[in-house]
Amino acid sequence: MIADADIAAVGAALADPSRSAMLLALVGGDDISAGELARIAGRSPSGASAHLRTLCDTGLVVAEESGRNRFFRLAGPDVAEALEVLARVAPARKPTSLRQSEAARALKRARTCYDHLAGELGVAVTEALVANELLRGGDDCFHVTDTGRTWLGELGIAIDQLERRRRSFARACLDWTERRPHLAGALGAAVADVFFARGWVRRLPGGRAVALSPAGRAWLLRELGLCTV
Repeated sequence: MIADADIAAVGAALADPSRSAMLLALVGGDDISAGELARIAGRSPSGASAHLRTLCDTGLVVAEESGRNRFFRLAGPDVAEALEVLARVAPARKPTSLRQSEAARALKRARTCYDHLAGELGVAVTEALVANELLRGGDDCFHVTDTGRTWLGELGIAIDQLERRRRSFARACLDWTERRPHLAGALGAAVADVFFARGWVRRLPGGRAVALSPAGRAWLLRELGLCTV
C-alpha cells in the first residue's frame, strides 16, 4: 500500500543539492564513476563517498566495482521516472553563465531519459510514429499497430520479446521540458538503442544531452517525414 511507503526517506535523500546533482547526472542511464560524480557535485572524493552511500542505502542508486574503481547507476527506470516527474514540478534554475545556458538548450533539444530519447527530439519522434500510424496513443501508454510491428521489425526490434519483459512495454512519459509525452518503457529503450547503434544520434560530452547526426536527420525525413528537429 502507498501508505506504507517511506517517502520521507527518499525526500531526505533528495534534499541535499550534492545528492540531487548526482542523481540528475545519472538520469541519462550511464554508469558514472565515483570521481566523476564527485566533480559534478562539487565535492571532494571523501565528501562524495558519504552522499553516494546515502543514495545506495535509500535504494535510489546501485554501485558496481570495476577493478579499482566504483561505478554508480540509477537503481532502475522507476527512479528515472520519479526524477523526471519531480523535474516537471520543480522551479527552473536560471543559468548563471553562457556555458550553463548552452547546456540547458542542448538538454531541451535532445537528451536521454534513462535509456530512451527525450526532449524536443524524443517528443517529435514519438509524435511522428503516431502520425504515421505506427503507434496509437492511449491514456498512459502507446499501442503498436500492425503496420508498426512490421516497420519496427525491419529495424531489428523484436516486439514479441519486448512484450514478454517484466518492464512496462510502451509507456507514455510526460516530457520534463516539452510537457508532451515521449515513448518510454522497453520499446522506447529499443528505439533509442537503434538510433545509437546506427549513428543517428551521439552523446554529447559532460551530460545526458545528445545530438542528431546528418544521417539521422535524413533518415527521419525519409522514413517519418520529420524535418523540424
